Amino acid sequence: MRKQSLAKIIISLLFIIFILVVSLNSKEFRQRLDLKQENNNAEYSLNEEGIIRSEDAEKIIKDKASEVIQAISSMDFNELAKYVHPEKGLRFTPYTHVDPENDVVFTKEQVRNFFKNENEYLWGHYDGSGKEIRLTPEEYYHEFIYSVDFINAERIGYNEVLSSGNMLENQFKVYNNPIIVEYYFSGFNPDYEGMDWKSLRLVFVEHQNEWKLTGIIHNQWTI
Repeated sequence: MRKQSLAKIIISLLFIIFILVVSLNSKEFRQRLDLKQENNNAEYSLNEEGIIRSEDAEKIIKDKASEVIQAISSMDFNELAKYVHPEKGLRFTPYTHVDPENDVVFTKEQVRNFFKNENEYLWGHYDGSGKEIRLTPEEYYHEFIYSVDFINAERIGYNEVLSSGNMLENQFKVYNNPIIVEYYFSGFNPDYEGMDWKSLRLVFVEHQNEWKLTGIIHNQWTI
């Protein structure tokens, strides 16, 4: 009898512990979900140029942008595809000027299979020489997406232009009310006096109360 009573007590205690663990985990999950929802639905104001203010943009997109740059840096485009705009897809711009007519755009599925795709695409033209940029997606990744270790960028800007060259800056005109996150290095070799700066911009636009990735803009010093 004593053994049976002890067994019942132990079972009851284990059940109580189980309920407490489930309850705590559920509470933590709800808090995370609420925080993510709060970020997605965060209110924002516009600056004098009609662009979402930098401080508001950072609050809304910082966590999501961190997840996206992590996926890009690790070449996990299966993960990256989860963030891509389901209708607009993902536009790739090799230099800062966005060309809606000629920039390559991939669907979510094409992004998912990015590194399996061995076809060559015309991504644009090289600055200076004007030669065609004909590369496979993987070649383009190394030259015009993750050309340096952007996840450890010197500076990160939210709807603020940290870099600029001789090309026209038009991303805020092409994309409708975007949040653009820029990962920026001011240079690498002191002998070049800053002419070897590079940056990567991630463009997010709102879709059904969520911010979706719709553009990747590579930027560097141009002639």
